[in-house]
Amino acid sequence: MSNFWERVVDELDFLGITRTYLATTCNFSLTNIGQGIKLGSTPSAETAVKIAKVLGVSVEYLVNGTENTKFPSQKETEQNQLRLYRKYHNLIEKMESFSEDKQTVVNNLVDNLEKL
Repeated sequence: MSNFWERVVDELDFLGITRTYLATTCNFSLTNIGQGIKLGSTPSAETAVKIAKVLGVSVEYLVNGTENTKFPSQKETEQNQLRLYRKYHNLIEKMESFSEDKQTVVNNLVDNLEKL
């Protein structure tokens, strides 16, 4: 699977959107998505734009995994924060259950790991 389609699948999972919904909204067949994933091909620019619009991400992100970070929009900022929360929510919940002293110990540990 190409990186493009890996990111599409990740975004579909993240948003709770089905491939069928994506295909219907973009006005192409579900088979086209399956073929793209199977063959690892990158779609046409027009198709990539449609997919990016439905997923609420940039084509640049789908194609090469990066965003134009010079001036991220409020929506991009919120989406990135939500992605981080979903990625680390178990850690956050554990930290919240710790006493303030334990939280300080963990924070100090992370600070020291950064310096390595």
